[in-house]
Amino acid sequence: MRSRSSGNSSKFFAAIVAILLSLPIVFYAFAQNSRPPRTNETRSLFQGVTYQRQAWSSPRPVMLHLVTINLTAPGIKPFVTPASKTANPTFETNARTVSEFTDEFEVQIAINANFFYPFREETPLDFHPQSGDLVNSLGQSTSEGDTYSPAQSTWSALCFYAQNRVQIVENGICPPGVLQAVAGNGLLIKQGQPVPPPTNAGDTKAYARTVVAIDKTGRKLWLIQVDGKQFQYSEGLKLSEINDFLLKLGADSALNLDGGGSVTLVAQTPQGAQVLNAPIHTKIPMRERPVANHLGFFAKPL
Repeated sequence: MRSRSSGNSSKFFAAIVAILLSLPIVFYAFAQNSRPPRTNETRSLFQGVTYQRQAWSSPRPVMLHLVTINLTAPGIKPFVTPASKTANPTFETNARTVSEFTDEFEVQIAINANFFYPFREETPLDFHPQSGDLVNSLGQSTSEGDTYSPAQSTWSALCFYAQNRVQIVENGICPPGVLQAVAGNGLLIKQGQPVPPPTNAGDTKAYARTVVAIDKTGRKLWLIQVDGKQFQYSEGLKLSEINDFLLKLGADSALNLDGGGSVTLVAQTPQGAQVLNAPIHTKIPMRERPVANHLGFFAKPL
């Protein structure tokens, strides 16, 4: 005959198992509910820096984030992740999330930048790089005049010079005098006209995107990020769809940066770095991916 205490132990064990099995579901639901609401928003973040969140229902559910930076505003200064102190010819920087970069270097606004390797994403616990791991950027990377990742002709570059002069260089090689630079896998807009998406950009499907664009005067710069891979919340855009948005925005040139799970937008607040978009890494919403380098901007408070 089975004792009452034995039956109670079985029920207790079953309850513990049920709780443990439900924890991932609870955690995932919490992560989903932590995403920015699907509502439009416009606000000034810093002097010369404004932010817009746009919730689209067509061509599919999309959350688009637009940062407009007036490069002539007092205090505006671009800054790119510097080389690692333990860099070598193969691996140049220590991977960081955008929030970690924002806090460490005390910039006011930041995004992910270059494509990079090595990269692996298997499970929420099995992925590479993790924060601190050495990684390699693809295309030119320059921080404070130090070009630690060489230019490559297949990776176009965004180049900053003294007095915040800026240009996007199609051949990927920033002219002498460059102070900060990042690279992407191809132009989207050139001299105000759309460019066919690069063959390695995956334009056949909607995706999470990071794009940087400048106007014809070179005084206005846009950071555009599209959340993706999140059903019915934000399913991403094709590059051809991004191009349509860029043309309406008035972009004279635009460059496609690393997308997918790398897409992250962070602003500095009195409480520390705050994520403004909905990144997704290892299929977990609001989880940031450590990436090779970042494009940030210093700015003065309002």
